[in-house]
Amino acid sequence: MNTLSYKTQSAKKHEVDRKWHIIDAEGQIVGRMCSTIASMLRGKHKPQYTPHVDTGDYIIVINADKVRFTGNKMDDKVYLRYSGYPGGQKKRTAREAMEKKPFFIVENAVRGMLPKNKLGRAMFKKLFVYAGDEHPHSAQKPEELKIS
Repeated sequence: MNTLSYKTQSAKKHEVDRKWHIIDAEGQIVGRMCSTIASMLRGKHKPQYTPHVDTGDYIIVINADKVRFTGNKMDDKVYLRYSGYPGGQKKRTAREAMEKKPFFIVENAVRGMLPKNKLGRAMFKKLFVYAGDEHPHSAQKPEELKIS
């Protein structure tokens, strides 16, 4: 009786090969772009993806101030914060958020798509978002990533 035994390979933290990718967000739709970013931060594009190990790559997003929403979301979408005190709820529309902190929209969308635990917070640290087209990560030689 010839039995073949296959063993599933599980990625180890020290064996993960991480790459740097750069994404130009100019004209990109926020939700579609951010779902791709979240997937790459998790490492789901790699064959050695393991759910309990951070196998993702580093992502640099430039021109975050030029992303777009579909429909009327720029005026209708509301970001809420709460200080914990009575009457401490603050509202900000997407248009107001874009004027004050353009990187917040991309960061908030990606953070919501990552796991809500220690692993998700570690994955989020590999995301770098910049409003303009300049970034300080040229020494890492990031590869340009096209999102269609």
